[in-house]
Amino acid sequence: MKKKKRGMAIAASSVLAMSLLGFSTSVHTSASTQTVSKNYLIAYSQSLPKNYLAEIKNAGGEVLKALPEIGGVEVRSTNPNFLSQLKSSGTIVAANVEKFHKLDDEQPAGSDGLPVTLTLDADGTFWSSQWDIRHLTNEGKSFAIEKGGNGTTHKAVVGVIDTGIDFNHPDLKANFLGGQNMVPAGGYTGNDSSETGDKTDVKDRAGHGTHVAGSIAGNGKIKGVGPGLGIRSYRVFAATGGAPTGPIVGGIIAAANDKVDVINMSIGGFDNLKYYYNGTRYNDIADVLLWKRAIKYAVNKNVTVVTSAGNESLNYADKKSLTDYMNAAYGDANLVFTGVAIETPGGLPGVITVSSSNKWSTDQLAFYSNYGNSFIDVAAPGGDNGPDYVATGDLNKRDFTYRALSTWPTYLDPYFTMDTNEGYAYLHGTSMASPKVAGIAGVIKAAHPNYTPAQVEALIEKTALDYGKKGHDELFGSGEANAYTALTGK
Repeated sequence: MKKKKRGMAIAASSVLAMSLLGFSTSVHTSASTQTVSKNYLIAYSQSLPKNYLAEIKNAGGEVLKALPEIGGVEVRSTNPNFLSQLKSSGTIVAANVEKFHKLDDEQPAGSDGLPVTLTLDADGTFWSSQWDIRHLTNEGKSFAIEKGGNGTTHKAVVGVIDTGIDFNHPDLKANFLGGQNMVPAGGYTGNDSSETGDKTDVKDRAGHGTHVAGSIAGNGKIKGVGPGLGIRSYRVFAATGGAPTGPIVGGIIAAANDKVDVINMSIGGFDNLKYYYNGTRYNDIADVLLWKRAIKYAVNKNVTVVTSAGNESLNYADKKSLTDYMNAAYGDANLVFTGVAIETPGGLPGVITVSSSNKWSTDQLAFYSNYGNSFIDVAAPGGDNGPDYVATGDLNKRDFTYRALSTWPTYLDPYFTMDTNEGYAYLHGTSMASPKVAGIAGVIKAAHPNYTPAQVEALIEKTALDYGKKGHDELFGSGEANAYTALTGK
């Protein structure tokens, strides 16, 4: 677990995933005026002051969500001078336009290669196709030591902050324990009629969260790392697009309050400490502070937090390359990044950050995975397209069976890696690596319920397989995490 980073480093894999300021906008045009609504985050010095509602209203803002546990507020305003008018308050530490974050599954464009036709094994499962889980569990031997519960009783619970879950999926139904929807009515665009604001609506509209949940606790035709673990879903993503910081950190707080043992966030986005738009200086310090406070809140409630490293193939230790990436990917003549780029949440103190290993090499990470000394804690199998693709870059040589097989919503169309939808899909990304470590943390907590987050991480790192350079390295961190070695201590 990271105690500190270089400077204010804080990583994971998100950024202005939505362009300039990554904010939600609604535009109303009349004959002579145009009003743009923006979302902001405000970080107060500690707790929310008694007059915060009046203070925000006087500056032209409307509170969308209060986060009293971490002294934060999510606000919407049409006042173009909202920030400057608000910052006159002495109790505000930072305020900025709210950032959006993305999912960490790798999606290269181009040819779709050859979709996979799944064939059941003789025992009616897809176990032979699960190279990653077979490896992590030593061909299922770890299940005999600890699988997290017995199907009806769950000895540990993992909270999945993601796109939701197919809670009726036959491989997940027995593990599902509820959760909470953080997406507001209308969604983040304001015009999604399927989003009613129902707090119990955790139905997965995109598939990602269901896939992640299966890697953790699937118990049917596919197996997760801990088939007996409980799953709670905290839906922060709508059907499409990114998710803003406020609902995500709200999901962290909700999961911690629900007393989950582990949180998985296969999420990422960059925040930046200094950038200029049309010559005016901005920063994302409020985002960073609220991320840090939410993680600390969870860890203080004895929750182990696991995050993905991101899929930009970046060396997080090379700060100049991160700034250059920001300018190349998001900058233009009007938007220039000059400060330190921070990946949230993966670079924050208190999290286990996971890079993505693959099926065919113990020396190379998956081609998309971020890496870096003092950034990566451990690696886990997230899959890739196989050695032929890596050697040639030819999209037609992608072999999807080198990706990670897990659950997919039974009501969604087939994912492009599959020729039919049987409720399963091959995906790859650090999104698929992180839940493997979350599952390992879950079975450790099931076996050792009194372990603190620091003790859970220490055991994962101590028993990781030492891939790459001997000892701790920039690619694999302490090594590739493994459930069997963690549970046996060897």
